Amino acid sequence: MNKLIVSLSPHVHSGDSVKKNMYGVLIALLPAFIVSLCFFGLGALIVTATSVLACLFFEWAIGKFLLKKETTTITDGSAIVTGVLLAFNLPSNLPIWIIILGALFAIGVGKMSFGGLGCNPFNPALLGRVFLLLSFPVQMTTWPAVGQLTAYTDATTAATPLGIMKGVINGAPGVSFDQLPDAFALLIGQNGGCLGEVSALALLIGLAYMLWKKVITWHIPVSILVTVFVFAGIMHLVNPALYASPVTHLMAGGLMLGAIFMATDYVSSPMSHKGMLIYGVCIGLLTVIIRLFGAYPEGMSFAILIMNAFTPLINTYVKPKRFGEVAKKK
Repeated sequence: MNKLIVSLSPHVHSGDSVKKNMYGVLIALLPAFIVSLCFFGLGALIVTATSVLACLFFEWAIGKFLLKKETTTITDGSAIVTGVLLAFNLPSNLPIWIIILGALFAIGVGKMSFGGLGCNPFNPALLGRVFLLLSFPVQMTTWPAVGQLTAYTDATTAATPLGIMKGVINGAPGVSFDQLPDAFALLIGQNGGCLGEVSALALLIGLAYMLWKKVITWHIPVSILVTVFVFAGIMHLVNPALYASPVTHLMAGGLMLGAIFMATDYVSSPMSHKGMLIYGVCIGLLTVIIRLFGAYPEGMSFAILIMNAFTPLINTYVKPKRFGEVAKKK
């Protein structure tokens, strides 16, 4: 009989830490940030810098003056990650004061009100994004066309792939799938949308890096992407004139960004691999349902937040095997 032996200290440290993993996520986000600069220029820089600085300030200020913490947590990288992810979920022409409000809600309500990092049940960046979407729907759904590198609030706007897909479903006059960007444009990011979601290739490079460095596991992103591909593919086969191809669904909108960088949040996602698969499949199903039958063109943010709420339930009923537990005989 094999026994689990725990030796006396000192133990070998694995090298993992919150700070190391957070900065690993930031490295993985670099390709998407570079692409956003190439296609949105000054707007991408202003939105990202404003969001990151505001998140850092609010985490420091709330921790120091409201929670009376003796040490600051702004150096662990979590506030920077929240700021970057919030920025990546915003249009590149959003006014600065709206970005600051979103950062305040993300950090103040979504994170610090629950006790800070490790205690928040919902992804803070997504809470900030949904708060802004519900509060400022016009500004949050006005998308600059790509290529206006020096324009900011006065940028010319254009339709997004998800907007075109929703227009076809709703029967909007003059809207057809012929207006969708081709697969190559969706892959590299030459289309309208939130500044960090447009390039599927850049996000996949980030996924490969995080898997290589073992920052995340494959279970959540792969289960989401496979579920969306299968469900959207079935709907496309049923009515190809009304529902876009599954490949378009995978590369358009915030699906890649959400599946790779937001649904995999350590705090708000399940602990076990089986739980992660259940969580990912449900997010994929909800995303497609909202995209095809809901009022909003995009459903990724809402799907992740809904499943964040179910994470404690998944953790309760889908638990990893305990060390030393004797398997029951069938």
